[in-house]
Amino acid sequence: MYGSSRQYAEQYRKVGVNTAVSDADPHKLVALLLTGACERIRLAEACMERGDHARKGKAIGEACAIVGHLNGSLDHEAGGEIAGNLSALYDYVLQRLTMGNLHNDQAALLESLSLLGEIESAWNAIPQQPQAAATSA
Repeated sequence: MYGSSRQYAEQYRKVGVNTAVSDADPHKLVALLLTGACERIRLAEACMERGDHARKGKAIGEACAIVGHLNGSLDHEAGGEIAGNLSALYDYVLQRLTMGNLHNDQAALLESLSLLGEIESAWNAIPQQPQAAATSA
């Protein structure tokens, strides 16, 4: 019974995540990706403290994939210098995550989390147009 309850809870969580993604505009998708990367870094840090190296590596790999996707989706033509600076910052975060994974360096994970947290805060501070106005324009 316990196993099936856990399975149902996981399925419910996945439906919630899928719904959030399918209903999200591009701005919200980036916010979800940033949140997801930060959650995985926190998980990796907790796994590092417990000595669960396999799960730590998986969580860091997932965080790297998200950061890589964010980096790859930058529009350098429209974003100019800001996009270039953000790309360099994402590259740095990827390097720090990799070092954190290879050397069990908690400071590298915390630095990555801090940098992504700053990006997330700045991103979430950008005012958005109401959905109705955006679709009618």
